[in-house]
Amino acid sequence: MLNKNVVPLLFTAVTVLTLSACAGMQPLPYAGISSSSQLQHNRDDDAGKVPYKYTAPAAWSRYTRVLVDPVVVYQGSDNQFGEMKAEDRTELADYMGKKFSEKLAARFQAAQQPGPSTLRIKLTLTGAEKTTALVGQFMHFDLAGNLYNGVQSVRGGQGAFSGSVSYAVEIYDSGNGQLLKAYVSKQYPNAMNLVAAFGSLSAAKTGIDKGADALVAQLH
Repeated sequence: MLNKNVVPLLFTAVTVLTLSACAGMQPLPYAGISSSSQLQHNRDDDAGKVPYKYTAPAAWSRYTRVLVDPVVVYQGSDNQFGEMKAEDRTELADYMGKKFSEKLAARFQAAQQPGPSTLRIKLTLTGAEKTTALVGQFMHFDLAGNLYNGVQSVRGGQGAFSGSVSYAVEIYDSGNGQLLKAYVSKQYPNAMNLVAAFGSLSAAKTGIDKGADALVAQLH
């Protein structure tokens, strides 16, 4: 007969193992964004975070200024917000606009209007998942949950019951309107990030932070 203390652990282990087969929502080539028809399946190593992308030849070094459009909250029927409230979507969009602008300011001068040597960046928040209340935090203290999150951390995967954010980035030459780069991405905290597990939107905001860093790194 199983020890009564082992039963909850086994139940949790089964639940976590089930999660491994269901990694949550996966971003789409959202039909309502301008670059949707140009997006292609990403075959590179970063496909897990950026499943679709489009890239045209571009000399990023010639661009010294950036114009960042206000973040759009995607309203298409293929959005991936689930039951997330409108005010939470707005909060994430505001945070995204602030963080991406801050990170881009380390590489570019801010522009107020289109012009030569100026990029225009359109950001569209297309989906988000909240961290499941209590369960997401519990998984960091439970043995089976920690084992699962540890494996996910090594794989670069999403933590158990952790939140995430999905979005589209479209980068144009503001002078001639040419699309230079576009992609959709899903970002989330490292699976062992305990701090990001507290607060229903904390994981999504951490994902936004990571997404902003990833964008700037591509423009050098």
